[in-house]
Amino acid sequence: MSAIVRQFVPRDADPSDWSELEPLYRALYDRPFDGVADAERWLRDFSELSAVVSEYGSRKQIDKACHTDDGEIEKAFLHYVEDIAPRIKPWYFKLQRKLVESPFADALDASTYGVLLREWRSDVELFREDNVPLQTEVTKLNSEYDKLIGAMTVNHEGKTYTLQQLAKFLEATDRPTRETTWRASTERRLRDRDAIEGIFEDMLSLRQRIAENADKGDFRGWTWQAFGRFDYTPDDCLAFGEAIERAVVPRVRALDLKRREALGVDTLRPWDQDVDLLGREPLHPFDGDDAGELVDKCLEVFKRLSPALADDFAKLQFGRNLDLESRMGKRAGGFQSSLAESGEPFIFMNAAGLQRDVETLLHEGGHAFHFIWSLGQPLVFMRHAPIEFCEVASMAMELMSVGELGVFYSDGAELARAQRKFYEGIIRFFPWMAIIDGFQHWLYTHPGHDREQRQAAWLGLMERFGSDVIDWTGLEDARAAFWQKQLHLFHHPFYYVEYGIAQLGALQMWQRFQQDPGRALSDYRDALSLGNSRPLPELFSAGNIRFDFTRSTLEPLVAALESELDALPI
Repeated sequence: MSAIVRQFVPRDADPSDWSELEPLYRALYDRPFDGVADAERWLRDFSELSAVVSEYGSRKQIDKACHTDDGEIEKAFLHYVEDIAPRIKPWYFKLQRKLVESPFADALDASTYGVLLREWRSDVELFREDNVPLQTEVTKLNSEYDKLIGAMTVNHEGKTYTLQQLAKFLEATDRPTRETTWRASTERRLRDRDAIEGIFEDMLSLRQRIAENADKGDFRGWTWQAFGRFDYTPDDCLAFGEAIERAVVPRVRALDLKRREALGVDTLRPWDQDVDLLGREPLHPFDGDDAGELVDKCLEVFKRLSPALADDFAKLQFGRNLDLESRMGKRAGGFQSSLAESGEPFIFMNAAGLQRDVETLLHEGGHAFHFIWSLGQPLVFMRHAPIEFCEVASMAMELMSVGELGVFYSDGAELARAQRKFYEGIIRFFPWMAIIDGFQHWLYTHPGHDREQRQAAWLGLMERFGSDVIDWTGLEDARAAFWQKQLHLFHHPFYYVEYGIAQLGALQMWQRFQQDPGRALSDYRDALSLGNSRPLPELFSAGNIRFDFTRSTLEPLVAALESELDALPI
């Protein structure tokens, strides 16, 4: 890991003080270009300043995620959101425009700066200063959503649990225990259903205004440009959904029929989806109260794959780079945050002693490797690849690690169970991805819709992509509000299809790894080290995988997963 040594930004500059930041932005804006060398030097200084403020903002967001109930942390977070970030955005736009409108822009080496210039020209075209306060309001609404979710707890058997901690009881062999747990968790969510609906409706309204301000017909069109989705269209995503409907949904329904038969139940209910088919106790890969054990065992997995992986992962420290245990007042979910100035990753998750926690840390570890290896790119702007490839980094790491899960399971039968759960989870993911992506396409191309219309659209997608084997009788309210669990809908609209696209890339990388582990890992590292310096299809090509998410790519990869399942004992 490599920190930026400040040369342009004073070492004692305080990024929480706008009076210290503004003169730096102004100095860059006023600085003339006398040639390509000047433009490149200017870019390096802009990159350094951007790294400083990016890390400051990331740390405020990390603090808020770790402690949603801390008033002082919230105050510092809101100071960044309300007083710093909105002032940076107009200056950032001015500096982008300064470069792209410079006579020296086209003289910059296209092989180095081509992707950056393409993105900045698109950003300049899209930027509207009137949208800055609207985006601030959306961020504040997300904070409200996080506080609601972070405060959700359930008393179970005399002990208080977060909803993340409660999830382990859904693997209990006793069916009444699973049902009680599922109902308790769901009922707790439904208590805040109306409040969450209200937050979301405010978000929808603000996002539509953002789109209209930028002369876009709807927020989908705005997002496509804001995300720099130059290499595929909304229609490509909808076609991906159709491919999933044909190639994957029948397979998931077949899996559910086998599950119902194996469990010996008349109907498969939502609380029957995680229990072991043979009634064995839940997998226990590590002590849920000891995240250190999880870290140590993941480190051993990485060591078995490659000592170089283990060396990079071993640098991460609790408190500085890791916050892994679930606790009250902590935001749901998991993420990796890139700390641009220090050159260090930060991994956040809610571990509770589940196999899914193992997969999450391996996943976020892949993101961490991606960030570390991209530090060789000369500018901070060139280090964060498109999300469609960032998720290849994380998902491929999960897949390449699955053969080493024996680190967590000394018993061969337990290892097979963990691997089966993992492979089956990938197959089951695709229809859920299609539901979430399809829902967002509907949401943002139907501005002004009401709650009943939104609910009907959601339930229609659940019918289309969901399994008709699962019985939701008497649980209609829970099913109608099930979308509220998906954090991406609130924090990152339209950020979900990337997982599906990337999963296909990761599965290709996994197949290559099975044939030649050393070469696949070398290609993986080489591709990740490119950061954001190449267009998306070229990043895939650098890893010797194809950027394609049509049925012709999807179906054989899902069939390969089925073959792995068939080879594993139940």
